Amino acid sequence: MCQEDLAQVLRHLPKIENPNVIFGFDTVGDAGVYRLNGDTALVQTVDVLTPIADDPFVFGKIAAANSLSDIYAMGATPITALNIVGFPTKLDMKYLEQIIRGGMEIAEQANVALLGGHTIKDEDLKYGMSVTGIVHPEKMITNDKARPGDVLILTKPIGTGVISTALKAGKASAEAIEQINQSMISLNRAASECMVEIGAHACTDITGFGLLGHAAQMAQASNVSLKIKATDVPLFPEAMNCIVAGLVPAGTKKNAQFIRPQIEIDPAVGENLSLLLCDAQTSGGLLISVDSKDAESLLKNLHERGVTEARIIGEVISQQEKVIYVVDQ
Repeated sequence: MCQEDLAQVLRHLPKIENPNVIFGFDTVGDAGVYRLNGDTALVQTVDVLTPIADDPFVFGKIAAANSLSDIYAMGATPITALNIVGFPTKLDMKYLEQIIRGGMEIAEQANVALLGGHTIKDEDLKYGMSVTGIVHPEKMITNDKARPGDVLILTKPIGTGVISTALKAGKASAEAIEQINQSMISLNRAASECMVEIGAHACTDITGFGLLGHAAQMAQASNVSLKIKATDVPLFPEAMNCIVAGLVPAGTKKNAQFIRPQIEIDPAVGENLSLLLCDAQTSGGLLISVDSKDAESLLKNLHERGVTEARIIGEVISQQEKVIYVVDQ
């Protein structure tokens, strides 16, 4: 579902009246947060994907990593998960076994207890997880506390959406497929731990609404504007070729259409790169807002912890007419 459709639905729903609900569906957060006591809050999220990889085992790993990402984006620790499966009766059950094995492997990497789940018959194959994490209520990192003067760091390259579309069309190279698969199965755990250690101000993970869509949510929630240097945003090597070839998913086009009135793009950036910055991602990286004095230390720590694609891509500025300003240099 695109941002515009989701916003239309949510604005008509009543707000949650519960003093223990810190983040509910009436807020634009990465996960729901419920305070248990002064020291502990539950962080809960759910995500489900249709296949984004040909190999069912790899698909299971990607879907699990994607489901865990919202927990990491809030600086929380995931502890339990439940599988959610939609499975067509026409498929051999061996595919389901491989998908769940992939999810189990990622859960084990994350030290998450997989407690079970629920499976339904569905015409389309779907898999994901409902994940529960814990965090200190006063120490979680949300998307609404970015401050003017902060530096923006992105931890994974952009382009999984367009390359996945190229894969479905039989036009993605084996190298490009391997690159995005490795990125999508990589947990945001190390990135989350690094930003918590450094004391980052705000964070969100980059998924279906694209880099600019999720960045705009952060800016609006924080009452600031963002300046993003397009040429500093890390991209998968074949992503731009996919854009040029017209291999663009519908979600990416909808993202661009929705966000366009809220942003100002330097003409030098060009239409192709502008569209790629709206590419709908699966299991994307974290966008972290951190004090400028801590930015280089955080970047160094990320690289040392294996988050080698992390880059500084912009800065937080005081609230302006537009939510995001995309510049070339």
